[in-house]
Amino acid sequence: MNEMLLLRHGETEWSRNGRHTGRTDLPLTANGESQAKLLAPVARAHDFALVLVSPAARARRTADLAGLTGYEVEPDLWEWDYGDYEGITTPVIRESRPGWYLWDDGVPGGESADDVGARADRVIARVTDVEGDVALVAHGHFLRVLTARWLGLPAADGRFFRLDTGTYSRLGHEHAREVVLTWNAPVAG
Repeated sequence: MNEMLLLRHGETEWSRNGRHTGRTDLPLTANGESQAKLLAPVARAHDFALVLVSPAARARRTADLAGLTGYEVEPDLWEWDYGDYEGITTPVIRESRPGWYLWDDGVPGGESADDVGARADRVIARVTDVEGDVALVAHGHFLRVLTARWLGLPAADGRFFRLDTGTYSRLGHEHAREVVLTWNAPVAG
């Protein structure tokens, strides 16, 4: 693989409000659709050998609006399963669990960082031997975990990679070592 382009889907109502959005399949907001369209020049700058997209409608719509065609839906790209905390904001969770932090504490009834990391490892294994560039369209926490795993870090070290909606990042190599080439880059509109 030459380079991996990561596209985080555009804004949804819940991402705008800070609600944990794992498996709830929400549409993009009007702003999210605009963000996705702005990703098109970044996507057009590549000739992708493989494009993988999360099953979530918000990710598929982002791929479509960014002009990515011929993609495969990849179940391992789903966002972190937030279990009992689905749709709830961090401040509300902290009312009953003071100091709660997703990356350290996980979620009841959902996935741990290592569970998400196992899915990320499968995606990395799948794309590593692809000849050419790869694009992934997915979700904030998942892509943060994938980046940590790409760098050989524990899944929970995804905490260090803030990722906003409608942004792109690039992973690749330098001197045969995995590196971050671009991170959390917005596209000017």
